[in-house]
Amino acid sequence: MRELLHPAVAEALDRYAVEVEVMPCDPDLADTAAFVEAYDVPLDQSANTILVASKGAEPTYVACVLLATTSLDVNNVVRREMGVRKASFARADPVRQLTGMEIGGVTPFGLPADLPVLVDARVLRPAWIILGGGNRSSKLRVAPDVLRAIPTVRIVEGLATERS
Repeated sequence: MRELLHPAVAEALDRYAVEVEVMPCDPDLADTAAFVEAYDVPLDQSANTILVASKGAEPTYVACVLLATTSLDVNNVVRREMGVRKASFARADPVRQLTGMEIGGVTPFGLPADLPVLVDARVLRPAWIILGGGNRSSKLRVAPDVLRAIPTVRIVEGLATERS
């Protein structure tokens, strides 16, 4: 089923020797809420990869991985981790240009080699998590510890907060 994956994602999984289960996904159901309902995946085991950009003429980017039950703390923790004064969620066009991936399928595997990846510490708690496959037609089921194989990963306590 690796043929379902974005080519850069498949290459990264091979390079890092990551054990993964590839799950096909209806592209119309790739967004988290629709996916967990349609495929009976617990929300607290679904992880999102979100790009954040610094504000300014020459933005810098960081990828953040968090559980779907949490919200990214962009204005405090993410901004501080980036070392910038202001940050916001990256728009869809820059995400596509930077990663080659579609919103709803972005994953920490296969990102540009110099892109920092911040992982909320809560992501490491479940036995397994679901991540995007680099496109809207696949998802990855992995043990969360495999994220540590990515050289640019930093585990950050409190990167996200529980939704109320």
